[in-house]
Amino acid sequence: MGRKILFFMSVLTLSLFALGTLGNAAEKAEYAGTETCKGCHEEHYGAFAKSAHGKKAVPDSPANREGCESCHGPGAQHAGKGGGKEVPLFSFARGADPKAKASKCLACHGESKHLASWDIGRHKTMGVSCDSCHSIHGAKAKEPDVCYTCHKYIRTQQNKQSHHPVKEGRIKCSNCHEVHGTFGPRMVKADSVKDLCYNCHAEKRGPFAFEHPPVQENCLTCHEIHGSNHSKLLVRKVPFLCQSCHTRTGHPSRPSTSFHSFTGPAQRSKNVFFARSCLNCHGNIHGSSLSQGFNR
Repeated sequence: MGRKILFFMSVLTLSLFALGTLGNAAEKAEYAGTETCKGCHEEHYGAFAKSAHGKKAVPDSPANREGCESCHGPGAQHAGKGGGKEVPLFSFARGADPKAKASKCLACHGESKHLASWDIGRHKTMGVSCDSCHSIHGAKAKEPDVCYTCHKYIRTQQNKQSHHPVKEGRIKCSNCHEVHGTFGPRMVKADSVKDLCYNCHAEKRGPFAFEHPPVQENCLTCHEIHGSNHSKLLVRKVPFLCQSCHTRTGHPSRPSTSFHSFTGPAQRSKNVFFARSCLNCHGNIHGSSLSQGFNR
């Protein structure tokens, strides 16, 4: 009886080993190989070979694994039936599920520190997938053009007379925005908008003996960040911007008043504020060691 059990266990072990060997062979046989893909998709292969994905010098790149099939899946059946849609492979086409496409990329890039906040980012929420901005085969449009594909209104603002030097190539969208997700508002690389602005405009941070409250609250109260038709990215022209908060309680700010603001030998038009600006006197508008931001 013991010999029969031993014989049965031996036969079962050999059978399982054989099935495992055949299964592994079948699994390996599912991959057609990069050269097979190249035979039909030569243009895509050429772009792939020039990209980081196609470089064997890059650790864990698709070139060091199954090549094209690392992302598109096993293609032996697809190639065996002459290609086409009869046996479809995974596609990064425009109409494909963005979550499925992103999951393919995250399988390799998920541990990147830049993607730590991807799941809470605005781009993922809006159904943007990795290939919306990145090309898996080769080079795609660079900043800011790739951003303008969706953010057309920002392109319009950038074409206004006063703008940050993005189109001049001195800064990029990603200098201010964390495109892969962040805890900050509007995907900015800071806890708040003003903290982001201080990275370049540190002289506006202070502290000052006399601070201008909007500076401490939000730079966007006075500035249009992407572009404006008014100087210094202002949302309105001075003095109208100042008059949004400062009424005539302190001193008259109307074009013509009975208040004689300027002294001197002139006998006429001494009470006219026309073409004058608040900044003539209040030049240190972001903060000053003098009361009310006076120049001196």
